[in-house]
Amino acid sequence: MMDQLMFIQTGMGTDVHGQNITKASVRAIKNAIHTNSMPGIRTALPEGSLDNMKINVKLALPCDKDKLNHEEVKQAIPYGEVSIEVLDGGMLTTSGIFLEDKEDKNDQMYIVNAAVEVGY
Repeated sequence: MMDQLMFIQTGMGTDVHGQNITKASVRAIKNAIHTNSMPGIRTALPEGSLDNMKINVKLALPCDKDKLNHEEVKQAIPYGEVSIEVLDGGMLTTSGIFLEDKEDKNDQMYIVNAAVEVGY
């Protein structure tokens, strides 16, 4: 639980082939955080330490919630204490093609939405 919410960053990630919900989730997080900079964050954090930052990641998944690898998802966040909240959402749609060499199980594309909340 955060005492102070400071930033919310949003992103979207897909796994076009392979139907891997973790891969799509990690891509959504990276989409959210890799186009942002928080240069003044240390001055706002207790003791000025990035270790005191709390990050809540909300992931809207269209399916396979039980297959989400929480530890792998947490590794996408470089600093702080990370929690994950899984919600219904995202999208399943066709990729338009089944590619066995890409480990496709079907022609579905997984799309995940992420909200990365940063505070302390």
